[in-house]
Amino acid sequence: MNGKAFFDTNVLLYLLSQDDAKTSRAAELVQKGGTISVQVLNEMAHTSRRKLGARWPQTDGLLAMVRAKCDVVPLTEETFDQGRYLSERYQLSVYDAMIVSAALSAGATTLYSEDMHDGLLIEGRLKVQNPFAIGRMR
Repeated sequence: MNGKAFFDTNVLLYLLSQDDAKTSRAAELVQKGGTISVQVLNEMAHTSRRKLGARWPQTDGLLAMVRAKCDVVPLTEETFDQGRYLSERYQLSVYDAMIVSAALSAGATTLYSEDMHDGLLIEGRLKVQNPFAIGRMR
């Protein structure tokens, strides 16, 4: 499924990682462009500041770079309603289901995520893909 890509937060946070291979892979994917949701921006800001200890200038630089390369879709009531359904149907966390819902709404065909089940096909049109899986790393 080569089509419109959507990024989960965990993939983008590797742009700040000490893991050179994963940082390079994440940067390679982001350079090609894709889509994210406002939730992904929220999670990136929170994790960058609270868990990684980044200062605001570094966090803002990361967010600006990602926003320059990716389209950003809003969170809506429809996103929530669909996400709630997807959470139950696919046994996803509520937060993951909201990202899946936003990806579906954006017309994405690939969702890059390290956390979700690699290869999972959602609603017959969105495939979860771990970009760091063996064979996908360059």
